[in-house]
Amino acid sequence: MNASEDGWFDGFERSGFLLPSGGELCARIGGNPAKPALLLLHGFPQTHAMWHRVAQALKRDFFLVMADLRGYGDSCKQPGLPGHTNYAKRVMAQDMAELMTALGHPQFLLCGHDRGARVAHRLAVDHPNRVRRLCLIDIAPTLDMYTGNWGKQLESDPHFVFGKYYYHWFHLIQPAPLPEKMIGGDAKFYLHTKLGGWGAGGISHIEPQALAEYERCFCRAESIHAACEDYRAAAGIDLEHDRDSRSKGHKINCDTLVLWGEKGLIGKLFDPVGLWQAQCAATVSGQAMPAGHFIPEELPAETASALRDFFP
Repeated sequence: MNASEDGWFDGFERSGFLLPSGGELCARIGGNPAKPALLLLHGFPQTHAMWHRVAQALKRDFFLVMADLRGYGDSCKQPGLPGHTNYAKRVMAQDMAELMTALGHPQFLLCGHDRGARVAHRLAVDHPNRVRRLCLIDIAPTLDMYTGNWGKQLESDPHFVFGKYYYHWFHLIQPAPLPEKMIGGDAKFYLHTKLGGWGAGGISHIEPQALAEYERCFCRAESIHAACEDYRAAAGIDLEHDRDSRSKGHKINCDTLVLWGEKGLIGKLFDPVGLWQAQCAATVSGQAMPAGHFIPEELPAETASALRDFFP
């Protein structure tokens, strides 16, 4: 029995949604239907299970939708197309817009962590009338990160530090099937290494049920390929879309909250609030959290409190 069947998510319904564009999304929905809808998006190499403890803390305050991004969890895992176009953040954001439409929510609140935050950024830019407020957890803008726009003066060589700790950005984008084969040689070891890195100090912060879900979902050839395609898109077509949006002055139009881990690298290498303020036409606020990269799992109560305070 896996974590989706053992009562671990009591009060939340696990459902599949067929997308008009093709494929199926898996989402967990529940909470208070009389309250605002809040869409929560996970990061790499995880699934919607990362939100479990946050969701339990927020289920009286929001109608919660926790979706597996395409390529992750139990959502569709299509082979990558030329140019990795079917894993562009624009496409993944469109998935989520269609999901919320199917659930009857023309407008909603939005929070994403890691890759989910990059999808959330694109969703807020491409669908400005749908996102009421936005929270981005532990990322700087993709374009700024790839081009070395740190947003502040640094004494040490930031390129070396960035390459050392974000090596997976450059490994996963190598042509198929090189990274797929390398990771697939011991996928569980790779998964645990990534989950225990980035300032997290091991995997003790991860609930056993969540870890079992990550192992079940990630340690498959199609999942590893899809994750690589996600990153390949980020280093190509996503940068094209970001440059085009900036050249046209398209920005996030809603108030935005930025959270980052003080034990991680985002706050050390970048000016998160300043960089996101440059991409937002509304107000940007933010704070460092006493955690590594996996803030919602390392500090679920504090994360829930921050979201409750920020979202109306």
